[in-house]
Amino acid sequence: MRTVVRTFAGSLFGAVAFFAIACVLAGQLGWTASAACPFQWQGLGFVALAFFCEYVDSTLGMGYGTALTPLLMLLFDLEPLVVVPCILLSELITGLSAGVAHHVAGNVSFTRDSRATWVAATLSACSVVGAAAAVWVAVNIPKVYLKITIGVIVLSMGVFILAAAGRVFRFSWGRITGLGLLAAFNKGLSGGGYGPLITGGQILSGVEEKNAIGICSVSEGVTCIVGLITYVIAGKAIAWDLAVPLTLGAFASVPVSAVTVNRISARRLRLLIGVLTAALGTLTLVQILAKVLH
Repeated sequence: MRTVVRTFAGSLFGAVAFFAIACVLAGQLGWTASAACPFQWQGLGFVALAFFCEYVDSTLGMGYGTALTPLLMLLFDLEPLVVVPCILLSELITGLSAGVAHHVAGNVSFTRDSRATWVAATLSACSVVGAAAAVWVAVNIPKVYLKITIGVIVLSMGVFILAAAGRVFRFSWGRITGLGLLAAFNKGLSGGGYGPLITGGQILSGVEEKNAIGICSVSEGVTCIVGLITYVIAGKAIAWDLAVPLTLGAFASVPVSAVTVNRISARRLRLLIGVLTAALGTLTLVQILAKVLH
């Protein structure tokens, strides 16, 4: 536990200090930033938020975009079209980095012939198909019905994981592929919700908890490539004064997450994943209900 705390404090301090020095240098050099997101000391808030959200995401396999997007819009009054591309870029870098960190820490093995490698490759391939399908559906079917369905699925998976805490599930490529398509479809449609489906779904498909977290990091990083390319093709610019601190803060949390997962027992990890999955599913349904009633 002391190792985790020391790594956590050191990584966060390093990220904040690095960005603070960058702010000072930027001011001395006379650099300016876009009106959408001024390059000021509020950037330290971006670093800290990204650090904590990515720590949860890389430790439990979910929560970065789902939590960070509304926080940035609420606390800093940023527009979704400014926030989402920056989150995709930071998650692309940190997701792949987290996969490497989990491999080095021994939480998962991404050797050429390992099952984890093939599961990650399958989920990554599904991301292209799922994202493409989401584009078609987004212009033909009301989103509210799809979000309700996703919310129910995520909540049900969380409850089932908790109810079957001591059960060992048989591995299934069919469930892996189906959940990969559904998760990528949901992310392409709404920009979030990938982690709960992929991490929880892998456990229910027979993948060990620590492997599931490392695999989710890699496959989500690849999924973000598809989303980012879509934004660029659509002519949406990246607000670098937001993207840089988000990436820096999120990246700094990666080694902390790898150490944390390595120290937590599989049983406790499954419990935490189940609780967070159920909570995110409930939050999705509450948000949809609030919009419908409003």
